[in-house]
Amino acid sequence: MTDDPDQARWNVAEWHGKMLVDRNGEKIGKLQDVYVDVETDEPQFATIKEGFIGRHLTFVPLGGIQIGPDALQVQVTKEQVRTAPDLAMHGEELSQADESVLYHHFELNYTPPDTESGRRLARR
Repeated sequence: MTDDPDQARWNVAEWHGKMLVDRNGEKIGKLQDVYVDVETDEPQFATIKEGFIGRHLTFVPLGGIQIGPDALQVQVTKEQVRTAPDLAMHGEELSQADESVLYHHFELNYTPPDTESGRRLARR
């Protein structure tokens, strides 16, 4: 696996449907969408579908992602993903409040954006 940011950035379009594994190599789920920081265009979160009955989308942070031939390895645990908050999507972007909840759940540094809408992450 590689953690070369240039390779990661250029392959984002090819990530759909790839398996995400946690930092211990446990399968988390198949990647559905990638959300990027609208200011830097860097991938920040992915969504996966969870559950067999009443499936829902769950956000997974992409910081430090390692890219392999068959899977994408993220730097969080399966348990952190399993206990992530359920967020309702309103269009293509997350609200500032939802972003804050996600960043805090995964113990990531969150700085509110300097945009009028207060939104930072958009689906690509």
